[in-house]
This record gives sequence, C-alpha cells and structure tokens, in this order.
Amino acid sequence: MLRRTFMSALGVAIASPALADTWPNRQIKVIVPYPPGGPTDISARIVLEKAGHLLGQPVLFDNKGGASGMLGAEVAKNQPADGYTFLATTVAMLAITGHLQPIPVDPAKDFVTVARMSTSWMALAIHPSVPANTLAEFVAYVKANPGKVNFGSAGLGTITQLFGEMLNIEAGIKMTHVPYKGSAQATQDLLGGQIQAQFDQTVLPHILAGRLKGLAIINDSRWPQKPDIPTLREQGYGKEGGESWYGLLAPAGTPDPIVQAMAKAIEESVKSPDVIDKLDKGGAKPTYLSPADMRAQVERESRMFGDIIKRGNITLQ
Repeated sequence: MLRRTFMSALGVAIASPALADTWPNRQIKVIVPYPPGGPTDISARIVLEKAGHLLGQPVLFDNKGGASGMLGAEVAKNQPADGYTFLATTVAMLAITGHLQPIPVDPAKDFVTVARMSTSWMALAIHPSVPANTLAEFVAYVKANPGKVNFGSAGLGTITQLFGEMLNIEAGIKMTHVPYKGSAQATQDLLGGQIQAQFDQTVLPHILAGRLKGLAIINDSRWPQKPDIPTLREQGYGKEGGESWYGLLAPAGTPDPIVQAMAKAIEESVKSPDVIDKLDKGGAKPTYLSPADMRAQVERESRMFGDIIKRGNITLQ
C-alpha cells in the first residue's frame, strides 16, 4: 500500500504495467565501494534507507571498499540489471580516477545514472599563522612567498588535491601539494602548522572552533553554520564548478522505468526533514539531480577535472 501510494502521489509513469505491479517485490541491495562510516557510506544510508521505506522494501548495504572505489564498482558492474542491485558512487569515481589510472569499468557504458543524492560541505582553511584573512589576501601572500605555502590533501589524485590544483591554475599561484593517507592526518598537520592550507570537509569543525581560518566554502552556496565565509565562486574562482557529491548508479541495461522510479524515491527522500537533518549532521546537504541531469554533470565535470589533471601535470607517482 505504501509503495502504491508513493508511486501514485509522485505520478511516476511506469511504461510496463507488469513492472509497476512487481517492482520492487524484494530486498534491494546497494553496493557501497568504500568502508563503513565514511562520507559515501553515511550519505547513501541516510538517503536510501528512506527511499526503501517509500518503495516498501528494505535496503541492504554491502560495503566493498578498495582500489579507489573500483573494487565495488567492478562487482556491481557484473550484477544482473534487474533493479535489485545499485552502486553508490562519488564524483571522484566517475570524473577523476579514470584520468589518472586504468580502471576496470567504463562508467559511461557499464552503468546508468540514477540520481545525485547529496553534496559534502567543504572549505579552504589556513593555519592562523598565515597572514591572510581573505582569499584575495591569501592569493597575494602565496604569490609574494613562492615555495613557502604547502597544502595537504587526503592523497594523490583525490578531489581534495584537485581543489588546490584548481586554485593554483586559476589564481596563477604555486602552492606545493603534500599528500597524506586520509583527510584526518592532513588536518592534524594543518592544526600543528606543518602545512599551511587544506581543502576538505574535515576542517569545518576547526573553523567553527576558531582553530583555523576559513577563507572559502567549496559549494554552490554558503555554509549555514558560518554564513560569513563566501563561496569560492563568489570570490572569482571555481567558476566551472566541481564539488564533492554522492550519487547512485545501476548496472547498464536496468529498465528505465525502474531507474526513474528509484530516482523519484530519492528525490522525495531528500525533501524529508529527518533526512535533511541527518545529512546536515553528517556534513552534507541534499542536492538531487535526475538521471539525465546527473549524467550531464558527470560528463561536464569529467572534462573539467581531466583538464585540471592535464594542466597541473598530476600523476599518482
């Protein structure tokens, strides 16, 4: 009854009456290609548990982390395209990793986009010892002090590195990249003054606490918890976009009516106050995109990040 009410309320047009009456009639599995407790896992669980409730079926989350998400992606690629297996994904998996190394899947051919679900809040933060209080002052300082400013990232080829390289290119500056094994380690060194800047989600609580200076929010809107910090784009950078978002894919060949129905369930889920609240506490916000709009965004950002990787001469070595 709940599923029928939901489908009717949303006006989902299922082309096949038989499919409308039978899907979903059992548990849905979502492969999460990262370890439990990370931002992809958290966002996927918050949104898709609600979507499963709306669809009237439980959702099983199967964490298969490793190889920058590609281990889980390869498993998902080989699952039946019957609407009962989906893959949680990130912008890095779809628009970055393939530019840096051979990968076992072709995202455009092996999967269909279902929906973008949410986007992490991220910021550019600097150590208090850096004599800058605005992004313009920071850019001027880096230009005047070549070789003195290091920025940390979660690792080589991660989106947290590419945000720094993007600012290098757009502002005509040269910060030195220092890769870490994860964001938390980089933030600890930023707090200790071993590095001077970081582009990440993990800096946010330290900005709020006054331990770091926040210069820009890497998102399309200001962070509600610190609305006095302008976005990167407001300050003339990051004009082509690029954010750390999370989405859902299905194996190629999954019937389009199922894809559209799951997308509608996600769209409705991210409007729910409890989902919005849980995402906010997890450091993210709802940013739903339809299957077609998500596909267009992936294509656009893949070109953009590919260009940054090429111009910045970024490798995994």
